[in-house]
Amino acid sequence: MAALVKCRVLFQTVRCQTRIISGVCRSDSVLQTFLTERAHCARHAFSGGVRQHSSGVQAGDDLIVRHLDGEDSGIVVLGINRPESKNAISKNLVMMMSEAVESLKKNNKVRTVILCSMVPGIFCAGADLKERAKMHQSEVGPFVTKARTLITELGTLPMPTIAALDGAALGGGLEMALACDIRVAGGTQRLPRTVGVSVAKELIFAARVLSGEEAKTLGLVNHAVEQNPSGDAAYLRALDLAREFIPQGPIAMRMAKLAIDQGIEVRLHIVLTYLVKNKELFSSWFVRVRQSVLASSTK
Repeated sequence: MAALVKCRVLFQTVRCQTRIISGVCRSDSVLQTFLTERAHCARHAFSGGVRQHSSGVQAGDDLIVRHLDGEDSGIVVLGINRPESKNAISKNLVMMMSEAVESLKKNNKVRTVILCSMVPGIFCAGADLKERAKMHQSEVGPFVTKARTLITELGTLPMPTIAALDGAALGGGLEMALACDIRVAGGTQRLPRTVGVSVAKELIFAARVLSGEEAKTLGLVNHAVEQNPSGDAAYLRALDLAREFIPQGPIAMRMAKLAIDQGIEVRLHIVLTYLVKNKELFSSWFVRVRQSVLASSTK
């Protein structure tokens, strides 16, 4: 294993595919294995014992929502769990995530949300193109609108959000990560807001490949961590960050986030409307880049 996580970011134009890949996959997609590995890590890392999870979950769910207990009470983990499609964004996943986000928005007990993957080596492969190919043309527009609304709602959650990227993040998957307040690594309309317009253009036009440290230097991710044998280093770093937030005043944190977000907000809906109207222009490039990146990530 390399001493430093080799995270790569591949940018393509407008509906670009951005890739962030860590050196080792995270855990089995089966929930029990995931929890066993997490418990093992917790025993070594925390003298207070293993953290327990209060919510009942189903290993077959596209989205697993876990409310942590004990000293971690207030931390909610959203785990994307579609191993058969590399966590591609489907209608059902959008529905489940939308319901979860809406519920979190109304829950004043939630202090921090962590978005992660339950599937080894992948965060999210972007849109589920196989499902989309089966949609009637009249269904595509509403689905895209719901997916974009979900990402916007994720970005406007009142509490801090952290994306733990222990695998590749493509297209809409990276959009979800960029919608979070903090990213641990190892689109896109949100890219210029993160790294600046000039740098974003350079990365997109050149399809630049970056290391994790380069991505961190540009501000694309907050932390690029060395991967561990269980492949969940980004998640564990995100959990550490969430624990740092717990002692802070919840109302003050929400007000601070609101003030910061409103201070830098741009009219994203103009860009999103343009993309929806011109989706055919970018669709063929989207498919080619996606196929190339996914093929490369399995080598």
